[in-house]
Amino acid sequence: MITPEQQEKLRGWFAGRLPDDLFEELTEVTVDREEITVIGRIPTPRLAEDAPAAEREAAVRSRIQEFRERTREARMAVAREAEHRFGRKVSWGVRCGAERALFTHVAAPVMTRLRQPERQVLDTLIAGGVARSRSDALAWCVRLVQRHTDDWLVELRDSLEHVQRVRAQGPDTEPEDNQAEEK
Repeated sequence: MITPEQQEKLRGWFAGRLPDDLFEELTEVTVDREEITVIGRIPTPRLAEDAPAAEREAAVRSRIQEFRERTREARMAVAREAEHRFGRKVSWGVRCGAERALFTHVAAPVMTRLRQPERQVLDTLIAGGVARSRSDALAWCVRLVQRHTDDWLVELRDSLEHVQRVRAQGPDTEPEDNQAEEK
């Protein structure tokens, strides 16, 4: 986890490095140990006010696909530079209207040890057709928890940031100016 200041510097680097005409607005820059995800807003397609929902949905999907193809080279150039500088893969996404779409991104394996009752939960999800494998079932569970505990996770992250600030003020710490740039 990086500090809020390091997060701001990372966001600032992308805001300064991205071509001005790439996004209408840089909406998110998220980072973890493996990946930096950059999401920007793109213009929604212009349609008649009375356009049906299916037409609007198809137009937004087409706009996202067009953006992805048209900007691939520019995004890859920035990603190569950022990957070298920050030691993490860069993934991209967009917001177009109410739609949020992620392009190719990292799916990092996570090892875990589960006891039989926990494995049975995963196996039940597989048997019920919710997931194809234990890995899919576990990912489904994580998404479910994430969706229903946003407030709790925000509070937990805030607490972790506070702990990091207190630790950074301790007598045995060195200045961490460029920790976001290190792995």
